[in-house]
Amino acid sequence: MRAVEFTTELSDSRLLPIPPEIADQLPKKGRARIIVLTDEPSGDAEWRKGAYQQFLRDDSPEDAIYDSCR
Repeated sequence: MRAVEFTTELSDSRLLPIPPEIADQLPKKGRARIIVLTDEPSGDAEWRKGAYQQFLRDDSPEDAIYDSCR
């Protein structure tokens, strides 16, 4: 199986537009498996921040160098 990846804009239409340059790469007939991935709402920003802070808490002195990566 060969994968072709692209992004497209969703609208109220129930159609997913395929960019022409991608359509040119597809076989003219046969079967295809379609997987649609969409962006998740960013409502979990506080949870991620808390998880990161918990992860960094109680670091050993050897890991202190990573504190500058925040």
